[in-house]
Amino acid sequence: MSKIIYTLTDEAPRLATYSFLPIVEAYAAKAGVEVEPRDISLAARILAHFPERLTPEQVEPDELAALGALAKTPEANIIKLPNISASVPQLKAAIVELRSQGFDLPDYPDEPQSDEDIDVRARYDKVKGSAVNPVLREGNSDRRAPASVKQYARKHPHRMGAWSPDSKTNVATMGHDDFRSNEKSTVVAAEGSVSIEFTAADGTKTVLRSAVPVTQGEVIDATVLHVAALRSFLKEQMARAEAEGVLFSVHLKATMMKVSDPIIFGQVIRVFFDEVFQQYGDDLAAAGLNPNDGLNAILVGLDSVSNGAEIKAAFEAVLAKGPELAMVDSDRGITNLHVPSDVIVDASMPAMIRTSGHMWGKDGAEHDTLAVIPDSSYAGIYQAVLDDCRAHGAFDPTTMGSVPNVGLMAQAAEEYGSHDKTFQLPGEGTVTVVDGSGAVLLEQAVETGDIWRMCQTKDVVVRDWVKLAVTRARATGAPAVFWLDESRAHDAQLITLVTTYLGDHDTEGLQIEILSPVDAMAFSLERIRRGEDTISVTGNVLRDYLTDLFPIMELGTSAKMLSVVPLLNGGGLFETGAGGSAPKHVTQLVQQDYLRWDSLGEFLALAASFEHLATTTGNARAQILADTLDRATASFLDENKSPGRAIGTIDNRGSHFYVALYWANELSQQTADADLAADFASLAGVLGGAEEAIVGELIAVQGSPVDIGGYYRPDDAKASAVMRPSATLNEALAAL
Repeated sequence: MSKIIYTLTDEAPRLATYSFLPIVEAYAAKAGVEVEPRDISLAARILAHFPERLTPEQVEPDELAALGALAKTPEANIIKLPNISASVPQLKAAIVELRSQGFDLPDYPDEPQSDEDIDVRARYDKVKGSAVNPVLREGNSDRRAPASVKQYARKHPHRMGAWSPDSKTNVATMGHDDFRSNEKSTVVAAEGSVSIEFTAADGTKTVLRSAVPVTQGEVIDATVLHVAALRSFLKEQMARAEAEGVLFSVHLKATMMKVSDPIIFGQVIRVFFDEVFQQYGDDLAAAGLNPNDGLNAILVGLDSVSNGAEIKAAFEAVLAKGPELAMVDSDRGITNLHVPSDVIVDASMPAMIRTSGHMWGKDGAEHDTLAVIPDSSYAGIYQAVLDDCRAHGAFDPTTMGSVPNVGLMAQAAEEYGSHDKTFQLPGEGTVTVVDGSGAVLLEQAVETGDIWRMCQTKDVVVRDWVKLAVTRARATGAPAVFWLDESRAHDAQLITLVTTYLGDHDTEGLQIEILSPVDAMAFSLERIRRGEDTISVTGNVLRDYLTDLFPIMELGTSAKMLSVVPLLNGGGLFETGAGGSAPKHVTQLVQQDYLRWDSLGEFLALAASFEHLATTTGNARAQILADTLDRATASFLDENKSPGRAIGTIDNRGSHFYVALYWANELSQQTADADLAADFASLAGVLGGAEEAIVGELIAVQGSPVDIGGYYRPDDAKASAVMRPSATLNEALAAL
């Protein structure tokens, strides 16, 4: 039997799966396709690393490792839903919940001292941040808005806030002494390994990481962000925000960049509340309250500190004094500095751009904002968008073009693979990358507290990236633009490789450009305002940023993108969009039994998965499922059956019903397989005849609180009951 792996993840996508997966399993079975769920949620990954502390019934297999191995095989066909890239506060919250459910897990050690603490911390660190994506992404990324989605967005445009040419919203970035400006890069001459060594000012040598495997031809980079310069920059921007009368906000990636960006976030809090840390820094440290975890973690922790009320008052005094902070939730007093995972740059910046360049102030009103993105590697792309909107106004979703993306991400390419090679330095000295012969490949001077990192990008991955870019340009006829800056060390190496590998392909008649990110952004914006499409061919971080930015402007959300990862060894990984809005949807479900999560990404990924299965296994019925699901999704969009905005309308569960109905109709009417048509004719009749009853059952439960048994690890029975409240629909699927 052919097989599709369907991942169980976190938050709203996990809850939606309780409703949608039974539909998928029932329909797939008719094509001889097994749909196998695999749990890679944050909770499951935590439990998988502590088997010796659990009872036999509690032990969870390491499904992520198993899927990582599968992703390297031609048989791989994996549908991957959004998962939590856990910040430390999220990780700690998950541990607390799991312990309350009876799992004997140790505390997360902030400052491990004993060998046991060091071991526990190392295990937890394996599930922190972007632990899932680098394991599964054994291929480069092809992300685009399907034609049906784009057509729907043009017919039913989302709201875009008006822009004023007098807007004072801007991006502030360091431009010196940061990761971009200090970057050094080289190409590895021969397969082997390198070590990372820190030599202190007194000559003491410490090996930070030994035996990092490297392959011939891969690009390795090393860079450092100087914390003293960061602190000076932050002070200047706080003064600037106050002087210009705009909100102060910081935008980082404290989930994916799980070592460097939490440290930077902590420095923002230290500088903003400098007088508090000067007076009470020792008290906070003694209580284990780390600013890297965010202001909220400190304020909550102060409840158990003897002089906590006094310290809390000091924090409140600084907040009142200014500059005024942007708010995540003005009603609840949640500022931009409260929780690191609340201000993820690729989600927060597009939201600002979509809302007239505004963020929310503590008064509950919109205001111009100074968006602080400390490292200058990619900050300029957002300034380019702000300047374009100031000059030309908001984008028009009814006419604007698209910017699909081909992303270099396989085998933990670039920054997102740097976590195990990122260090905060304990003193002044030098960090070197040394090969097996003792030769120094890269070297940087560092000072106390500086953040140093090394990145790797495999040659085979770059070759595949170039091939995919040419393939997409040929398939679409759109220009393909490599977003690479010749003045940046890493990009200069890639430009040489890209220029070489383009020669391996027939590019006659194609428009392929290499532009700096800022110039590429300007080029793309000019084209999308004319309604023209432009393929962005980017590195890993820009892939993340752009596949939120452009879809949010075009479609109102990044969850409606088709995300295909052609795996290097012939398999397929099919991702279902971004999960940035997932937490708030869970809150609404628990309070009101209403889930507004949009599963369109799941529908798109599933169709692509069936098509891949048909191509690789010759399963003709899988192709029929793919084709009919595509047509059903088009009907779903045309009939506007996405979750409504308020109780009393269909939510996520209602969307699933309508996809099931339209899909059954399409299957019953297709002529390629009479037996399959007959199988679904009865179901289509039952679902169509019972539409009013089923919708009534789905809406009737709305409005009251529900118990799903846990946020990070829901109880399967409780969550399934909540997400499958229509007995009529459940019986129809069972009959199939």
